[in-house]
Amino acid sequence: MTLETVVFGLVALALLGGSLGVVLTPNLFHAVLSLAGALVATAVIFLLLDAAFLFAVQLLLYAGGVVTVLVFAIMLTERLIGEHITQTNRHVVNGAVMSVAVFVGVAGFIMRSNLTAAEPAPADRTVEIARAIVGPFAVTFELLGVLLVAAL
Repeated sequence: MTLETVVFGLVALALLGGSLGVVLTPNLFHAVLSLAGALVATAVIFLLLDAAFLFAVQLLLYAGGVVTVLVFAIMLTERLIGEHITQTNRHVVNGAVMSVAVFVGVAGFIMRSNLTAAEPAPADRTVEIARAIVGPFAVTFELLGVLLVAAL
């Protein structure tokens, strides 16, 4: 067992724990903190896959930006309403049943399909991504940026 496998296992457990914290925590602020942990764990998985650009985007855009916006939204909403907001978990059983059903379906598909290992990607594709962003896809990239700002 290599060190990379051990690190992946630990990060996967952290991701699972953070994801469960988002769903099961009744305190909305604690759920956002769990989301931040899950997003950072996802970024580390990108780093383990040698996807440095996706690692940076995941950390800056999602773990940094989206979590900050959510924390401000919680703080401002609680101040306007004047009471503490609690998250309700009324559909935990339904969500668990659906999660197990999706997991069984995906696992069954993977077991029956004849998947082969992909060839490893080149070591550093950051320069290619940068050329694609400022090259022929510049307008598309800017429209995506406007869409993300509008979504926030």
